[in-house]
Amino acid sequence: MKKALIIFVRNPVLGQVKTRLAATVGDARALEIYNQLLEHTRNIAAATTADKFIFYVEQVTAQDMWSGEGFYKMLQTPGDLGHKMKAAFDTVFMMGFGQVVIIGSDCLQLTTPVIEMAFYELQKVDAVIGPAIDGGYYLLGLKRACNAVFEKKEWSTATVFADSIADFQSLGLSFKVLPTLTDVDTESDWISSQTPAKDR
Repeated sequence: MKKALIIFVRNPVLGQVKTRLAATVGDARALEIYNQLLEHTRNIAAATTADKFIFYVEQVTAQDMWSGEGFYKMLQTPGDLGHKMKAAFDTVFMMGFGQVVIIGSDCLQLTTPVIEMAFYELQKVDAVIGPAIDGGYYLLGLKRACNAVFEKKEWSTATVFADSIADFQSLGLSFKVLPTLTDVDTESDWISSQTPAKDR
C-alpha cells in the first residue's frame, strides 16, 4: 500500500513564525529556533519509507532545505487549519495513496521510529493520532478521507485531541494512540523538549 507523509511548514520569515515563542525570546531567536525545528523535521522525515509532501503556508520556495529528491512541494489551501488539512489529505488520497500521515514542524521530540510506528499501526486500524501535551496532536494518520475529523474544532486549544478521539468513536473508526510528545509553542515548551521523550 502506498504511503504518504504530509508535512505542514511555514516559510521561515522573521516576525512571522512562532509568535508565542517570540513574545518572550524575541523575533530573531524565535526564527532561529524554528529553523532548528525545520531541520529536525526534515531529517526525521527524510529517513521515513514514504513519499513526502511539503505543504507551505505562504508560498512554495524553489530552493530551500526541502529541495532535492524525495520531497514534493505544494501550497496549503486557504482557510482554518482543519480546512487546510482536509484539503491536503484529499489531494494525496486522490493520488492513490492508501496510508496518509500528517505532521507539523514544531515537535523536537518526534522521531523517525514514531512516524514509522504510525504507518505500521495504519495497517491494522483506521486512524492513528499522536497526542501533544498541550491537548492538541502532533500527528494524524488516516486510510481514507474522513471530513468530520477536520470539522467543528477549536484549533490550537486543549480540546483538539479529545474531540478527535470522540470523532473516531462516533464514526466507528478503529484507532491507535501514539506516545504523548511536546509541541514547541512557548519558551517553556522549547526548554522541556530538549530532553527526548522516554522510550521513543
